[in-house]
Amino acid sequence: MGLAGGTYCCSPLNWAAFDLWRVTRMATIPITKRGAEKLKEELHRLKTIERPAVITAIAEARAQGDLSENADYDAAKDRQGFIEGRIQEIEGKLSVAQVIDPSAVDGGGKVVFGATVELEDEDTGDLVKYQIVGEDEADLKQGLINISSPIARALIGKEEGDTAEVQAPGGIRRYEVVAVSYV
Repeated sequence: MGLAGGTYCCSPLNWAAFDLWRVTRMATIPITKRGAEKLKEELHRLKTIERPAVITAIAEARAQGDLSENADYDAAKDRQGFIEGRIQEIEGKLSVAQVIDPSAVDGGGKVVFGATVELEDEDTGDLVKYQIVGEDEADLKQGLINISSPIARALIGKEEGDTAEVQAPGGIRRYEVVAVSYV
């Protein structure tokens, strides 16, 4: 028997329903205000631009005749499946998102979700700056690190002057917290 008393089936529709069921029963997931806005923009683009475009592409491919050997039709249907899946994924994430505005956070000088942290590598003296963000908005090149990354987990709760030890592929790295801000 399946989750709702039905039988197990591997059709994409049932897997999508299961994924939606799973996401809606998850605890809230933290995301910055900027990250939530980006997801909303992507959702809007998918619904207003991408979805209508793929529906048009499917209609045009159908008009070409025999669907069994129509590569355009197959490609458009695959694209439609991706778009619909991404829409469901974003809607699910936004429904359980806890949107946090880092500038409104009062962390008392401690590293918390949304904080921007300036660090000094104790071995090399190099300075780096990271903001701790949600999974969907992490981008190391922009200095945005995932809350569940090893470095973010090591930094949570630290204050200026504290040292964080991070297990890196090359061994343990030590970083001194130089500054903590909430911007």
